[in-house]
Amino acid sequence: MLVTSRTTASHTDVLIVGAGPTGLALAVDLARRGVAALLVERGPALFPGSRGKGLQPRTLEVLDDLGVLAEVRASAGHYPPNLFWRDGEPQGERRMYDPTEPSESEPYTETLMLPQWRTQQVLHKRLRALGGSVAFGRELVGLTQDEDGVTAEFTAGGPVRARYAVAADGGRSTLRRLLGIGMTGDTVDPDPMLVADVRVSGLDRDHWHVFPDDGTGGGGPIGGLLALCPLPGTDEFQLVARYPRGTAADPTLEGIRRTVTARSHLRAEQVAAVRWASGFQPRAALADRFRAGRVFLAGDAAHVHSPAGAQGLNTSIQDAYNLGWKLGAVLGGTAPEQLLDTYEEERRPNAAAMLDLSTRVHHGEVRRGRATQQLGLGYRESSLSAETRPDLPEGALRAGDRAPDGRRGGVRLFDAFRGPHWTLLAVGTDAELPGTACPVVRIPAYEAYGTGLFLIRPDGYVGWAGTTADGLAAYAARHGALRP
Repeated sequence: MLVTSRTTASHTDVLIVGAGPTGLALAVDLARRGVAALLVERGPALFPGSRGKGLQPRTLEVLDDLGVLAEVRASAGHYPPNLFWRDGEPQGERRMYDPTEPSESEPYTETLMLPQWRTQQVLHKRLRALGGSVAFGRELVGLTQDEDGVTAEFTAGGPVRARYAVAADGGRSTLRRLLGIGMTGDTVDPDPMLVADVRVSGLDRDHWHVFPDDGTGGGGPIGGLLALCPLPGTDEFQLVARYPRGTAADPTLEGIRRTVTARSHLRAEQVAAVRWASGFQPRAALADRFRAGRVFLAGDAAHVHSPAGAQGLNTSIQDAYNLGWKLGAVLGGTAPEQLLDTYEEERRPNAAAMLDLSTRVHHGEVRRGRATQQLGLGYRESSLSAETRPDLPEGALRAGDRAPDGRRGGVRLFDAFRGPHWTLLAVGTDAELPGTACPVVRIPAYEAYGTGLFLIRPDGYVGWAGTTADGLAAYAARHGALRP
């Protein structure tokens, strides 16, 4: 989706830097909207590790809309119970997540496990089916911008000229550094950690095996927590180990064998292979801005989480989901450029809240469950949220909230919402409606909504709500949802 000009620069509407889950999700969303986008990745292939393996219910709804949920669910697995060990003997089980029963309005309430590399494969496959691709081996080294667009320079290949650019290149984002945007945050845990994908024998695959630190250091500098989680669809386990502060994790096969044998009853030869490993320091940090001119920050480039609670990858994919429809509307000429200002307005407070949550989960202050599902996140305070109904009862659905699913009048709402469009939903009312440039769905009264008119945004949130259509046309015309 690139056009090469007579100069040395190639031209596209959106340049996405980084082909992780954030960049891939954004590229998929833009491709289905017909937006020309170039997704570049400095590495020779997609990220190979399992790191972000938890998919929260709200993210499953996003993946449903992007057309990949069936494939994700076919590959994903359930979170197994923790099995605690001491001195080679199992000590008992405990569930990591408090279960939440699904309902008509919330059909997905279970956090699923899927290695990050597999999530990326699924999104990459969808991108290719939509005619997109990833340009591998394109390392960004320079960027300039003016009032009309940005020009990016790479170590290989010619420069790229784009109307907008998105930094989706991770916590050590080159693009963020080039923009001079700082990150503010704190260390979540002073002890260094290691995450690795390993082949291990001697453990069942029905449990997440946990070998707690006994408080004495276990084996001197090798002591600390060890956990081995079976990865669905593979013969591997994800290993997580904590090391005493002042030491360094050894990511080699021999180093990981020393850690495993010192902290568990397993023998060195039972750790057969290490496919991927990475050391890290748990921290929480938030970019000072999510936008600089024509460049946006998304995913880990904008916020870095502790892995506890599985919030990082999910918040990142939802950044892409929020930004994609707005870029599509502005580039398609159906909405003013000011719509893009709402990306930072909406996503930065959500990212800050999720950083706080993941930190509290890391410290054991919050249980995984309803709090970590992200189904309750919304944009009530956003300038895009227009609630015109007076005297709503406590707990009522409001503009800015996630639009519930449900089946009424022969219609499944998520099916009606699916796709890159707004949806006008009339619930239990025969109110006269303005002319539309989006699907109109009428259903009987439904307790998840009450009664009234609801204009559902392309990302599945209520934008405008009212008892009559007064003010609807004016609101919708500003965002390309309805014709006057």
